[in-house]
Amino acid sequence: MTQTSESVTWLTQEAYNKLKDELAHLTGPARTEIAAKIAAAREEGDLRENGGYHAAKEEQGKQELRVRQLTQLLENAQVGEAPTSAEGEVAPGMVVTIAFDGDEDDTLSFLLASREYASADIETYSPQSPLGAGVIGHKVGEDAEYELPNGKKASVRILKAEPYSG
Repeated sequence: MTQTSESVTWLTQEAYNKLKDELAHLTGPARTEIAAKIAAAREEGDLRENGGYHAAKEEQGKQELRVRQLTQLLENAQVGEAPTSAEGEVAPGMVVTIAFDGDEDDTLSFLLASREYASADIETYSPQSPLGAGVIGHKVGEDAEYELPNGKKASVRILKAEPYSG
């Protein structure tokens, strides 16, 4: 089965290892902890009015959701450096600067990557987000469109596209 570039998540070895460790913790010690919390709360009696039981079950649900997310992410991960794109072409792993409606005073710079790649020093947009999908493949100086949540289209001009140096 071949993967499209949209389903692949590019991760550094460090990010991959960190996510793999988180998955191991969630499927090992964290599952044991939550099972113990649920068992202890069950012993308190009536489950209909047992806040501790309901809180533990909710925590378990969130934990299992994260396990599924991590499993899917790691299955679709490509470890290493993101593929290089043509000079000035927007691709995952790049810091992109755009101007909204061509207004060079209304700009935004962001890292085009999955949230697991996110950095505290720069805003991150997923390649699957409307804005991310709209700018991928465009070159510096080109205009791109993406769909807003209300269904209308918005236009941006690509001002810069540089590899993220982390």
